[in-house]
Amino acid sequence: MTPLLIALGAGVGAPARYLTDLAIQSRFRTLFPWGTVTVNVLASLLLGAVAGAGVGTDAMLLVGTGFCGALSTYSAFSYETLRLAQQGAGRLALGNVALSLTAGIGAAAVGWWLGLPLR
Repeated sequence: MTPLLIALGAGVGAPARYLTDLAIQSRFRTLFPWGTVTVNVLASLLLGAVAGAGVGTDAMLLVGTGFCGALSTYSAFSYETLRLAQQGAGRLALGNVALSLTAGIGAAAVGWWLGLPLR
C-alpha cells in the first residue's frame, strides 16, 4: 500500500509542479527561477501543515512524501542556481539560495503552526 500512496501523491504533485512553474515563469520573464522558488515554498508550507496536524502514516505518505516530494524540486533549485552563477548572475544565484532557504524554512514553520489546531 505504501508505494501506491506515494505514487498517487506524486502523480498529482509532479504535474502541479510543472504547471505552476510554467504559469509563473510565463508571467515573470526573468533569469530568476520564480517558479521553482514558488513550488518549493508551497511544498514546505503544506508539509509543515501536514506534520503539524499530526496526520496518520497513510496521509503523510500520500501528501507529505508523494505530493510534496514531487511538488518540490531540490534538483531544479540546484541546477538553476548553478546556471545563474555560470551566466555571470552571481548575485541572483546567491539571492536564489538565500530566498529559497529562508522562505522554505519560514513556510514550513508557518505551516506547522497552522496545522497544530487540527491535532
